[in-house]
Amino acid sequence: MVGFRVCKRARKVDARWVEAFRSLPVANVSDVMARMTAGGSALRPFYTGGTMTGPAITVKSRPGDNLMVHKALDIAEPGDIVVVDAGGDTTNAIIGELMVAHAQQRGLGGIVIFGAIRDSAELSAGSFPVFACGVTHRGPYKDGPGEVNVPIAIDGMVIHPGDLICGDPDGLLSVPIDDAETLFTAASKKHEAETRQMENIRLGKNDRGWVDAALAKGGCEILL
Repeated sequence: MVGFRVCKRARKVDARWVEAFRSLPVANVSDVMARMTAGGSALRPFYTGGTMTGPAITVKSRPGDNLMVHKALDIAEPGDIVVVDAGGDTTNAIIGELMVAHAQQRGLGGIVIFGAIRDSAELSAGSFPVFACGVTHRGPYKDGPGEVNVPIAIDGMVIHPGDLICGDPDGLLSVPIDDAETLFTAASKKHEAETRQMENIRLGKNDRGWVDAALAKGGCEILL
């Protein structure tokens, strides 16, 4: 039934891209996606360090209800990222310490909640990747409805089951399966260029000529 169903994931991003993107800052991937894709600035990490990458298991849940999230945790494969569109509502927590422990025991790669969590101190002190919009002590309901492995959207970022999810302290991105290779190549070049620029900054050799060139192009009047 549409609105209350668990679907089979037809495909997922290849494991080689999961590992490859782990070496890249999310900001570099964002840059080569024209800065047009993001999970929203409200989604913040609640874990200690590291980059999160993995194929998406998607969940569309009723705000404040986590029944379908439980099902997703049970069917997800090792390394998967469970991504939950809970409407961005922070009235009730969708997950807490117990569900994260279950996900970790099953070898999952992380959980993303477009909504709230609880047990935030415990989750923030741990290494298992969790992203969420907020924190509340109020627990969830477990009645449904909801859907697993359907297209979802988080603050305009569309996520299909099996897409590559990338997260780090700067935020979250979804990389479409079919674009993974192209975006990895472009993001790697961007990362290499920024690495060279950082070295030039350290050596005092960073070229700042582009600033005056941009001002001149825009017709800026400089009264110095």
